[in-house]
Amino acid sequence: QLVESGGGLVQAGDSLRLSCAASGHTFSTYAVAWFRQAPGKEREFIASISWSEHYADSVKGRFTISRDIAKNTVHLQMNSLKLEDTAVYYCAARESIASIRVTDYDSWGQGIQVTVSS
Repeated sequence: QLVESGGGLVQAGDSLRLSCAASGHTFSTYAVAWFRQAPGKEREFIASISWSEHYADSVKGRFTISRDIAKNTVHLQMNSLKLEDTAVYYCAARESIASIRVTDYDSWGQGIQVTVSS
């Protein structure tokens, strides 16, 4: 089970840190990714971490994914937030290498809302 936390309402330019806590998964052996879905749009890949980190171009340089093995948690630090970052953010995990495809992940959190206002 994956549980996201840390979402909320912020202003453009602010920072926010999302967390994804796992039960039943050992994150140190799983690939974990963050996706997001804005209203009327498809779910899109944001970042992943396994042996290395990978980012979508839209967030590269602003978002950082990291893993806290002791707490079995993955974080997504989001800086310089923009209006277009507004979406429901999901964490996902798979017992394999990381992927940018939604269909490659079999464990998902319930999603958490991030709203960026002007």
